[in-house]
Amino acid sequence: MKILVIDDHVLIREALQGVLKKLRRDATILEASNGGQARRLIEEHSDLELILLDLNLPDADGFHLLADLRAGYPAVSIVVLSAGNERDNVVRALDLGALGFIPKSAPRAVMLSALQLVFSGGIYIPPEILGHRELQPPQAPQRSAGDRLDVKPTDLGLTERQVEVLALMMRGKSNKAICRVLELAEPTVKNHVAAILKALKVTNRTEAVIAASELGWQLPRGDKS
Repeated sequence: MKILVIDDHVLIREALQGVLKKLRRDATILEASNGGQARRLIEEHSDLELILLDLNLPDADGFHLLADLRAGYPAVSIVVLSAGNERDNVVRALDLGALGFIPKSAPRAVMLSALQLVFSGGIYIPPEILGHRELQPPQAPQRSAGDRLDVKPTDLGLTERQVEVLALMMRGKSNKAICRVLELAEPTVKNHVAAILKALKVTNRTEAVIAASELGWQLPRGDKS
């Protein structure tokens, strides 16, 4: 696996080297201290699999760079690093296609688990931004031990197929990718996505992923891999 770390602070890059090597001992880790250097390395290494992107770079807006990289290199997974974890920034990064948002203040163990989740096909969302949405199922909810609504997908009227679609959405899959995995027509997938958004009372895919995370849903992978 080849990984590119984009951050202007050498200490952060060194710390991430240690985290990444613990997860992938055979990983080749490249480093860039700014957007221009990052673009050159990405062009030179067509086999990159993962990019860790700092949002605050000296020569580039992190969000603009994220959007450009997602458009130009859709096969490369991108995880955002940030000094803060404001909800708006997290949502914006996920909207632009990031597969995770890791605050730089996160302990090493959290970074390890976050990256492991991404490596396994999930999307990491900082727990600090979760728990702000009130989702009410059709019937009176049961309180769990953690005083969180114990709501299951079926409580919100989601079908088994819609749960499969949501599971793939939570892995960052586009509608076309979901079509291929589940062997469905694109209009059918769009209808399922619309039903999921309505059930979760959200307006876009990113908010749906966050809502499902807030509810603590551990969904099946949604594919046969």
